[in-house]
Amino acid sequence: MSDSKVKLSCVSVALHWLVGITMIIMVTVGVYMTDFEEYALYPIHKSVGMIIFVVIFMRVIWRVKQGWPEAASTYKSWEQKLSKLVHWLLITATVVMPISGMLMSGLGGYGLAIFGLEFLAATPNPDEVGKMIAINGPAAGAAHETHEIAGKVMFVAFLLHLTGALKHHFMDKDGTLKRMLGKRID
Repeated sequence: MSDSKVKLSCVSVALHWLVGITMIIMVTVGVYMTDFEEYALYPIHKSVGMIIFVVIFMRVIWRVKQGWPEAASTYKSWEQKLSKLVHWLLITATVVMPISGMLMSGLGGYGLAIFGLEFLAATPNPDEVGKMIAINGPAAGAAHETHEIAGKVMFVAFLLHLTGALKHHFMDKDGTLKRMLGKRID
């Protein structure tokens, strides 16, 4: 059950698509809920973020164990470097996003819970309904900035990743996209 030049393992394919699709949804929902002040989405967003962090951690461990898949074909040096950079940006952003989100929520006094199962209690402000008492306001603010920056980095890296996948499929016709769909290429 390991990756090869002609076929990726079911685990690699499943983790790639599960993390990728979930992160696209999470970034989209994150932008929507902050832009339109949809506060009811916050607990769902935070719960899914904490759950997907476990899957992201498994994906990172799997990738370290498996190493990077061998390229399906040969490419120019700059293409190989860009590909490595984009993959590292995506992996880093997928790790940083949930960690910074949990830090922002926890340190901001909002607590940590997965669909109501509380891991860190919120610290409501008794003097202001709906407001929280931050455990560490500056650190929560830094986590918020990190969360936003990581989201923007992820968006740009995703566009580059998508562009690369389409280039592989339509221009290079090298089977890379088929391999990412779990198919064998020859």
